[in-house]
Amino acid sequence: MRHYYVYLLTNQKRTLYVGVTNDLVRRVYEHRHKLVDGFTKKYNLSWLVFYESTGEVESAIAREKQIKGWSRAKKVALIESTNPRWVDLAQGWYDDIEPS
Repeated sequence: MRHYYVYLLTNQKRTLYVGVTNDLVRRVYEHRHKLVDGFTKKYNLSWLVFYESTGEVESAIAREKQIKGWSRAKKVALIESTNPRWVDLAQGWYDDIEPS
């Protein structure tokens, strides 16, 4: 079964970004290593602080749009409901990957 992920990234200043992907590990790697130009590269957003998965791409896209429409306070509450210390959930994912 295919999985689709809605995720939130942040930085030291707690700027927030909401995204959707079908490969969370690859997508966080791309953000972390600034492989794609855009908002996350400009603001150095590389800490994964929230994610959820679904088996339906339409559900993932709808959820991403829903969260993007929320106030900052509601997004923070979502993060803190499962990750109150804002720990980087992807910490250690890439320790065995050699830098290029």
